[in-house]
Amino acid sequence: MNKISRKGFLKIAAAAAMSGVTAGALAACNAAKDSAAASGAVSAPAGSYIPGTYEGTAEGISSTVKVTMTFSDSAVTDVVVDTSGETASYGAAAADQLKQQLLASANGEIDGVSGSTVTSDAVMKAAKSCFAQAKGEATVSSVQLPTGDENDWLGKEPDIDEAAITETIDTDIVIVGAGNGGMFAAAYAAANGLNFRVIEQNGNVQDTRHWYGAIDSSAAKEAGAPATDKAKLLSEISRYASGKCDQRVVKTWINESAAMHDFMKSILEDKLGWECEFTAGDEAKWPDENAEHNTDYLFPVQEHNYMASERASGLARNEALLQYIQELGYDVDFKTSLAKLEKDADGRITGIIAQSTEDDHFIRYNANDGVLLACGGFPGNPYMMEQLDPLGTSVTTACSYSPADKGYGIRAAVWAGANLDKEAAPMLFDRGIVAPGVDGGYVESDSAFGGKAFPGTIRQYNPGTQPFLKVNRNGERFANESSPYNDIVYAAAHQPGRVYAQIHDDNFVEDVKRFHTIGCSAQTRNLGEDYIRGQMDNAEKEGCFFKADTLEELADKLGFTGEAKDTFLATVDRYNELYDQQNDEDFGKPSYRLSAIRKAPFYGCWLGASLLCTEQGIAINEKGQALDTENKPMPGLYVTGDMSGSFFANNYPCLMAGVAMGRTLTFAMKAIKQMAGLE
Repeated sequence: MNKISRKGFLKIAAAAAMSGVTAGALAACNAAKDSAAASGAVSAPAGSYIPGTYEGTAEGISSTVKVTMTFSDSAVTDVVVDTSGETASYGAAAADQLKQQLLASANGEIDGVSGSTVTSDAVMKAAKSCFAQAKGEATVSSVQLPTGDENDWLGKEPDIDEAAITETIDTDIVIVGAGNGGMFAAAYAAANGLNFRVIEQNGNVQDTRHWYGAIDSSAAKEAGAPATDKAKLLSEISRYASGKCDQRVVKTWINESAAMHDFMKSILEDKLGWECEFTAGDEAKWPDENAEHNTDYLFPVQEHNYMASERASGLARNEALLQYIQELGYDVDFKTSLAKLEKDADGRITGIIAQSTEDDHFIRYNANDGVLLACGGFPGNPYMMEQLDPLGTSVTTACSYSPADKGYGIRAAVWAGANLDKEAAPMLFDRGIVAPGVDGGYVESDSAFGGKAFPGTIRQYNPGTQPFLKVNRNGERFANESSPYNDIVYAAAHQPGRVYAQIHDDNFVEDVKRFHTIGCSAQTRNLGEDYIRGQMDNAEKEGCFFKADTLEELADKLGFTGEAKDTFLATVDRYNELYDQQNDEDFGKPSYRLSAIRKAPFYGCWLGASLLCTEQGIAINEKGQALDTENKPMPGLYVTGDMSGSFFANNYPCLMAGVAMGRTLTFAMKAIKQMAGLE
């Protein structure tokens, strides 16, 4: 970003006042003829506006949102809201409602649409820019912080002139991000009466990842779960990372996650009366038969969630934690985004400079004890994805949960001298359903951030995780389908288009019960036939799922032709033969995971990876301190959540349900303890 100076601000203001047309950092506008007055539009006195058409933009959850407004001298006569790059079933679908709200607004203030808060806020910001332009006012529209580019994901640290910093806040601890890690850290800080501030770039706390892992917790003991072999667990997590982790960091989670759960319990159970759902026994592990042909993985009994209580209360966990800190006299500074870290001459991180996402003024937060970054990874940033994880990018067809996370916290930390993990670690689930002919990887998108987006329109097709027959575009089976979620999508990296088709018959309900998958994949089994058919029906409406009376018809619908169709039919015959033998001679899938494909109707779809989040982050030590490029602790800087590193490499151990979130919450509490001198 170019240096923002006071002189520059004055130049912008003068230009806008003289012409009514913004320049440089201001949104573009194009004069146009008045259109007919829109129904429901709010009138103002004649001469209130400079007639014309004006455009405003703002960053939404996954794209640049654009609002175009046409004004007469006294009213808004037309509104066009472009949210086409937002999540299809949420932000993109809200465009018409948001348009009507703007037509009834006198200044751009709107209520927004439930479930599309981020998109609504972006539309409101863009509309306010249009109103300001129509009034001939100087507006500093979205001063864009550096985004990187297709050749340099990092970009240059912004140089922000002191004159542009209009507010200073002194505190002891600054927490950046009001997601899972940030809100838990805030709750722990509030419980201990600490002096802290939380900032969040959006207008609300972020989505709750409900399941979290804790080892030998009070919930586990109450359930009678056996004590965890901690040494074996440490070894297993290291194996998943091919040894490319810091085992001391892993041990912090293993040894301190029980205390993390106890603190969570003290709020959610002791104060709110919620009940913890603890996954134990057979539900927490693969059946013993799996060890016949697969690696005998270790699955610690560790998964906790409060989902039933959340639904009953109407509050997600992060919302409950927000309520908790508010009752103790704290709050979150919403619509406030990290711009850069600040450090003194000795290299200590002393605070941050933040930017208001409402009016773009800059705020300095001085942090006496330290800064905790909990800003998420980079699944919504194509520059970082392609340059830091080309393999994961190539097999992905949908961005599932974190399209708003564009890695700015990671970039800010690297600018300050932090060390980024050298190995990619995406969390990939085998649920990225797409239409026939769609390849894995990005497609061009004019409205999405960086001009690229993943092609899938469904967040996750959960039945895709079931170990049904899977074939490539040549109609060939290519891997053991009974494996951790990401194994099949990585295997598909070696197949045409980097996608694969999943095939099953009408016995799928009984098959799913027998498969007994674990982790979040168990939802497919536990929620039953109505849930599965609902997923199938929704995918069919999107043109991504197919039903046929014969296998030949199914092959046609899936796009198999010629030799590929013949191979596909032969592959199904071979798979039925293996089922009859109860012995997978070809790929070694356990017999209880085989299924016949004989009972009509027959079903199929094409799948790639759905990207939940990235786990490649800033290297930390066992205390949660960020490490510099020489692997030395950076005084005053702590990191947790998806933007923290040293724990995962290559992939995520997705059959250990809740490890990532357990780590996030444990290190959030650890960081606060360290900064406040509580241990």
